[in-house]
Amino acid sequence: MSNKIKLLLAEDEPSLGQIVKESLETRDFKVFHAINGEEALDVYNQEQPEVLVLDVMMPKKDGFTVAKEIRENNKSIPIIFLTAKSQTKDVIDGFQNGGNDYLKKPFSMEELIVRVHALLNRIHVKKNQENITLGNFNFNYTKQTLSFNNESELLTHREAELLFHLSEMKNEILDRSFILNKLWGSDDFFNARSMDVFISKLRKKLKKDPTIQIINIRGFGYKLMC
Repeated sequence: MSNKIKLLLAEDEPSLGQIVKESLETRDFKVFHAINGEEALDVYNQEQPEVLVLDVMMPKKDGFTVAKEIRENNKSIPIIFLTAKSQTKDVIDGFQNGGNDYLKKPFSMEELIVRVHALLNRIHVKKNQENITLGNFNFNYTKQTLSFNNESELLTHREAELLFHLSEMKNEILDRSFILNKLWGSDDFFNARSMDVFISKLRKKLKKDPTIQIINIRGFGYKLMC
């Protein structure tokens, strides 16, 4: 039992919730099932799960609200949204409220399990690389801070995610389409413009060290040089 992964499932459809719960429990998960947003927050505080699977449309508090409240105190817990919505804006809203991934209903249990394990592995890697040296900067992913000498600046969740992926591919090309789909949900024109804005913000934050550059590789992506 102690080796089981603690997972909070917030799903207000009883039949679907029970199916997902039982399926996950056969795969070494210990599942806590909540049927609305307020109950999800109560269960989260009591059980301290390792991963969250949140339905977007729930009574009392929706999944976005639950994620946003949890993100105020926990920046690293993996969050997957379950949604029947397919609009790009809804997907973007999910990421902006702290989601790491999303699944559109109907979905297969195999896909959900693969995505949960992928996020858990990714968080494990990030924890092992909590403090990342970039030239004369220290980037703390967990605390979302960027420090230069004795000055520390707080990054937004999106800025921290983008800088982490750039640092993972330091001196190599970070594929533009990959990062757009990963952080914005799609690689359409409007999301690409949004990412360009975030790149500009990171460039301004890093300009104190002239040895660091974020280069635009036209048609391919970005390269963090340091």
